[in-house]
Amino acid sequence: MSEPPPRYRARACTASGCGLRFPVAEGSPLGERCPVCGAPTEWVDDGYRTHGAPPAARAGRLRLELLLDNVRSLRNVGSMFRTADGVGIDHLHLGGVTPGPEHPKLAKTALGAERSVPWSRHPDACRAAAELRARGRELWALEGGPRSVSLYQPEVDAAARAWRRGDQAVVLVLGHEVSGVDPRIVDQCERVVHLPMMGHKDSLNVSVTLGVAAYHLRFGIAPDPHEGP
Repeated sequence: MSEPPPRYRARACTASGCGLRFPVAEGSPLGERCPVCGAPTEWVDDGYRTHGAPPAARAGRLRLELLLDNVRSLRNVGSMFRTADGVGIDHLHLGGVTPGPEHPKLAKTALGAERSVPWSRHPDACRAAAELRARGRELWALEGGPRSVSLYQPEVDAAARAWRRGDQAVVLVLGHEVSGVDPRIVDQCERVVHLPMMGHKDSLNVSVTLGVAAYHLRFGIAPDPHEGP
């Protein structure tokens, strides 16, 4: 039986004019001094536990894998492992300089998910893409460019439903934080999709992009009424 999550309580700064309020694990000596002004703090209110989402049934039959083309940030890759665990990605293919779970600092954002998601290393992400295609995978790049269409276009939903009726995997491809996905890999992708942007920036953080796209493909596409259970 797993251990219950820790309880937390709020501490409040006692200095007039500060009023900072922040959570600390119940019984922890941390936070006895205000991190802003240095004044003593005191416990306030009752303790509470945090609650994660309840376990979900695997939605649909769409098999998802992930190819990371030289994603260099430990924080981003760790976050992507955590997203992969949450959304049920079958395998992470780490290409080029993408760090793996052997790096101790990756665990700071993966939070244990690096131990639950299968992964493999590929020195050349372009060659890995070709090998995945040869094994029957369909590659979808999360990238801009002239071929790119919004992830929310009906044609993308229709393509995902079609793959859900089969037993092969769709491989989502994400690239380097600055230079994006290698054009040689994009040329191998059956689809290129992007998240629509309304602000001054033309893209989101790569780990955020994965979260939005993978959850949409897994849970956000209504089943075809003729698809069956």
